Amino acid sequence: MGGDEPREHCSSFKSDADGTRRGNNDKSAGPGECEADCSGARIHGTPPGTLPDLEGSPHSGIRAEHADWFTPFKAHPWLSNGHLQTIAGNFLWRPRFRLSAIAETVEVDAADGSCALCHCHWQPVPVRATRLTAVLVHGLEGSSESRYIQGIAARAWEAGMNVIRMNMRNCGDSDELTPTLYHSGRSGDVGAVVSNFTARFGLRRVALVGYSMGGNLVLKLAGEWGGRPPLVAVATVCPAIDLALSADALHEPANRIYERHFLRSLMRRFRRKAELFPGIYPTRGIGPVRSIREFDQKIVAPFCGFRDADDYYYRAASARVVDCIAVPTLILCAKDDPFIRLSAETRARLLANPRIVFAETSHGGHCAFLSRRTAGDVHWAEATLVRFLQAVNESRFPGPANDAAVASQLQ
Repeated sequence: MGGDEPREHCSSFKSDADGTRRGNNDKSAGPGECEADCSGARIHGTPPGTLPDLEGSPHSGIRAEHADWFTPFKAHPWLSNGHLQTIAGNFLWRPRFRLSAIAETVEVDAADGSCALCHCHWQPVPVRATRLTAVLVHGLEGSSESRYIQGIAARAWEAGMNVIRMNMRNCGDSDELTPTLYHSGRSGDVGAVVSNFTARFGLRRVALVGYSMGGNLVLKLAGEWGGRPPLVAVATVCPAIDLALSADALHEPANRIYERHFLRSLMRRFRRKAELFPGIYPTRGIGPVRSIREFDQKIVAPFCGFRDADDYYYRAASARVVDCIAVPTLILCAKDDPFIRLSAETRARLLANPRIVFAETSHGGHCAFLSRRTAGDVHWAEATLVRFLQAVNESRFPGPANDAAVASQLQ
């Protein structure tokens, strides 16, 4: 869903009992309602009081082992409402983004020549290959210029990482670089970007960072890749893991303002694609589009090879493969996020995978997490993600090499 934030929780997830890795056409994840009670501060699935928590932390599952990189989120006192957090997160003043970047186009699909536009920030050549490289992926109708992407890029760079701000197909004014549309299932594009720069610069360690729709993309790729090098970590903020539930939540009366915003932008982009590629995208016969689901039914599905919107939601959702994620992964969510929803089945899968830390806060809205200044950094999620990546890079967080250690720390 859109990229530019509810109670606290943390835990782990596991693969299917038969250990099968699902393919792209598998439809194993179904819809459902979120049933977990996240009011306590403990690991999911663990009886209350059996494990120590961070003092004063309302985040379930964040234990003493995580104390060196995790700090509790305390919402700004004027922004304890999810809608207020979401809206303020888009408009709150930020320092000017001053990092110089190298713009590069990367071919992500040889069949049709589709390319993605990336803005890269490289550390000096002598250390470039050995430094952690963070690939940042924006949300629906965002871009590499989205303020939250710039914010985390600046932090990651200052922490000594290489940074790649990736645009999904068409985004960042790159419509002419591909005859296709972008959608939530194109995890292969992220993989192509990683592979391209890894081959060129010999990158040894890569982390994926995604917001909202971008969070779904990077989680999906992580599930498809498993422990494949050079991937070493994943970090997401409010990922749209269950696409159908979140798309339908956008159509709820309280969320129509967000849905209308996305639809205006999506339809403007579609008309632009029709101008550039009139032989591919006829505009006649589509009729009015009044919801995200209707957009996916009338435009995404027929032009991107899906049977219908439901087929698209099943095949593109990272919910199908999160149990196959094999690298340290952080998922930050908020219980008062206006439109991101998780099914009970998806939540169970996340909690069963020992590589995943699932932290769910009481407040934060959608991708905002604006904290009180007395608690430190106002942009809590960005600061937390970078500290998590540093912990993984410095081997202060359990990785795939030691399953027993991972299980003992998160159970």
